[in-house]
Amino acid sequence: MSDVPAPAAPLGAERRSLEPLGFEIPSTVPTHWYNLNADLPEPVPPHLHPGTREPLGPEDLAPLFPMALIAQEVATERYIEIPQTVREIYSLWRPAPLIRAHRLERVLGTPARIYYKYEGQSPAGSHKPNTAIAQAYYNALEGTTKLTTETGAGQWGASLSLAGALLGLTVEVWQVRSSYDAKPYRRFQMEAYGGVCHSSPSDLTDSGRAILAATPDTTGSLGMAISEAVEAAAKDPQAHYSLGSVLNHVMLHQTVIGQEALVQLAEAGDPVPDIVFGCAGGGSNLAGLTFPFLGRNLREGTTTGLVACEPAACPSLTQGTYRYDHGDVAGLTPLLKMHTLGADFVPPAIHAGGLRYHGMSPMVSHAVNLGLMEAVAVEQDEAFRAGVTFARAEGIIPAPESTHAVSAAIAHARAATTDEVILIGLSGNGVLDLPSYADYV
Repeated sequence: MSDVPAPAAPLGAERRSLEPLGFEIPSTVPTHWYNLNADLPEPVPPHLHPGTREPLGPEDLAPLFPMALIAQEVATERYIEIPQTVREIYSLWRPAPLIRAHRLERVLGTPARIYYKYEGQSPAGSHKPNTAIAQAYYNALEGTTKLTTETGAGQWGASLSLAGALLGLTVEVWQVRSSYDAKPYRRFQMEAYGGVCHSSPSDLTDSGRAILAATPDTTGSLGMAISEAVEAAAKDPQAHYSLGSVLNHVMLHQTVIGQEALVQLAEAGDPVPDIVFGCAGGGSNLAGLTFPFLGRNLREGTTTGLVACEPAACPSLTQGTYRYDHGDVAGLTPLLKMHTLGADFVPPAIHAGGLRYHGMSPMVSHAVNLGLMEAVAVEQDEAFRAGVTFARAEGIIPAPESTHAVSAAIAHARAATTDEVILIGLSGNGVLDLPSYADYV
C-alpha cells in the first residue's frame, strides 16, 4: 500500500526492547509469513465502514491499529518478511513439533498414519503468541504504549500479556464472564505477565454498562468483550486495540504453523497429507495450519482436504449465514463479510471458550464459500471424549478447543481403510483447563 506511511519509531527503553539481540536463529524458524490472498481465485470481499458501507481506507483503521498491520490486512504479496526481533522471540518455541501419533493409531486400530502439529509448547500454552508477538512488535514500533483486547478461554489474553511483557507494552484484557469465572488460572497467567484482566461485560465502559443494564445475568460473549476493548482503545490516545483472530493480518501471522508442517511432513516422508483437521472459532489456528496447504493446492494442484471443526453450540460455518456483519455487539467494529450467527448471538457457556465467537474469519469464510475447505460441527461430549482418548494414548491433554479437531480426526481415522495421511492441529494444551475435563474422566 503506497499510501500507508512508515511507522514512527518510539523513544528510549521502548526502542531498545525492539532491537534484535543478535543471536543465531535456527534456520528452521520461518523467515516469512504466507499470504493466501496471493493465490485465491477470487479476492476476499473488502471490510466496510459501518456508517458509509464503503470499503475501509487506512485512515478508518488508524485509530485502532498501527499502519504496518493495516498494510498487512490488505496485502496481496505471497510472502511477507518476519522482523528479526519477532523471529528471535519465535525461536523460544519454534519450530513447534510435528509428532507421529503411533500410539493413537494403535488404540484406534486404524491403517491411517496420523500426525499432529503441537502448538501447546509455547510459553502461553497455545498458538496465540504467533500473532501476539507480531502485533505487539508493530504497535511498539509505532509508539503505542498500551494494548486492549478481549479473550474467551484466556489463551489470547495470556498470549498478548506475554507479548506486552517481552516488548514493553501495557495490556488490558476483557474476558468473557463465563470463562472469567470458570478459568481463574488464565487470569493469574495474564497477571503474572503484567496484564490486567476484567470480567466482561463490565461497568468500566459505556457498552458494558448498557449490556449489564439490559441483561444483568448474561454469561457474556466475545462480541461483548470486543465492544469493551475497542471502546477503551478508542478513548485512549496512547492505546491501540489488538484482535487475536478473525482479521486477515492475524491469519497471516499464524501461517508459521502450516509452513513448518509442510517441511516437517516432507522430512517424515509424507509430504502431501490426505486430510487436515483444525478447530475453528474465529479462524486463526485453522488458517495458520491449513492456508499453506490450501495455497499449495491452488498453485500445484495437490488435493489435500481441509476440515474446519467447530462446536455444535456455536456453529457459524455450518449453520450461520454468509453476509456482512459486525464483529461486536455494540456495532463499533467494521462490517466483515463472514459466516455469522449474528452479532447479538450469545452462545451457551460451553467449555471451549476460545471457540465461542458468533462469526468466522472473512478469509476462512471465503475459502469455505468457494468450496476450498469444508466444515463440520462437533458436540461437546464427543470432543471431550476424544480429548481423553488422545491424552491417554499420546500423553498430551489437548486444550478444549483442540479436542474438536481431535474428535473429527478420530472419527475419520476409525473409518479409514487405507494408510492415508491425517494431520491434526493441536492448537494448545489443556493444563489450565482441567476442570473442563471433570465430567469425562
